[in-house]
Amino acid sequence: MNRATLIAILFIVFLAGCSKKESDNVKAASKAPDPIAVRTALSEARTVERSIAVTGALFPDEMTTVSAEVPGRLSQINVDFGQSVRKGQVVAELDKQELQLQLERTRASLAQALARVGLEPGQESAKVEQTPMMRQAWNQMEDARQKYENAKKLVATGDIASERFNELEKAYRAREAAFEMTRDDLRTQMAVIRSLKAEVGLAEKRLRDATVYAPFDGTVQQKHVAPGQYIKDNVPIVTLVKTNPLRLRADIPESAVGKVQIGTTLVFTTDAVADKEFHATVRELNPALDARSRTLTAEARLLENDPRLRPGTFVQVRLITEKNYQVVAVPRSAVFTVAGLNKVFTIADGKAVEHRIEDILGSNGWVEMPAGALPSGAQVAVSNLAALTNGIPVSVSAGGRK
Repeated sequence: MNRATLIAILFIVFLAGCSKKESDNVKAASKAPDPIAVRTALSEARTVERSIAVTGALFPDEMTTVSAEVPGRLSQINVDFGQSVRKGQVVAELDKQELQLQLERTRASLAQALARVGLEPGQESAKVEQTPMMRQAWNQMEDARQKYENAKKLVATGDIASERFNELEKAYRAREAAFEMTRDDLRTQMAVIRSLKAEVGLAEKRLRDATVYAPFDGTVQQKHVAPGQYIKDNVPIVTLVKTNPLRLRADIPESAVGKVQIGTTLVFTTDAVADKEFHATVRELNPALDARSRTLTAEARLLENDPRLRPGTFVQVRLITEKNYQVVAVPRSAVFTVAGLNKVFTIADGKAVEHRIEDILGSNGWVEMPAGALPSGAQVAVSNLAALTNGIPVSVSAGGRK
């Protein structure tokens, strides 16, 4: 065998060996991977509450600026910043000396006017006919009238002269005119008396107004003046706030306006009191939506009185839109999150089927699935989720449901 023939035989053997090795590699590559062992659970139909999140704030039940209705020098102020006050408690007092003198002067003017018509203090409401001057004028007129009536009969029989009758008639007419004049004058004077009586009442009120009272139970938010300061009428003295019960105002989006009505319960939380939910009942609704934000303002009263809650606190409100909403949920362990993607794998015909969900909604260890994504009773993987891909073979390990 020559050298060329030997080389050809060796080349053929080499090619045969390479072909067999490539065939073995193809067989190894085409062999199916081993199934991944997973544990499974079943999706369940559940009834949940549907809600939306809105923002709101707390407001005092009442808030007012307390002031005096009369000017004067502030003699004392009995409250300070942050103090609690009760309804009817004296907040401040003005100097009353000048107001007391004005009251006494007005009372003296009233007594003088009463004396002019023969009345005593306390008889300001007497009728004109009850005054001595009126009774005197009435009696004089009646006396002249009787004499005139008698003379009228006597002159007809000729028992008295006509000249005497004329004199009695003139006397009667004079007394009648005097009576009417006295009555009109007394009516004017009684009107003056009523005016003076009103002035006395006004002076008494001004004297009472020099003492400033708290209009309701509350807390002093701000003190504006100090003792010794001269203040005009209606100048703020203190600002009072009533913090029980607090009011909650929330802006409801237009899409959820139909879910809110008088009596609806709002659930809210706040960073000021961590890990606690509070409740409020809707009492008032704005009759119209805000034209710019397309929201409806709802006002509610808090059901809990927690001193940690204060006016001005920002709150997050959870508005329940549906109490019995049907969903399909899976255990939280069935959701795999990677790179911002949330995945759930169901098991069908021995393979994993991938389902993506946008948001993780739910509580108590369960996650809601999007509507129509899974039926109730579907088998979902709850272990080895990181090793699963869509279509990969799986086997249900011991303890899992097939």
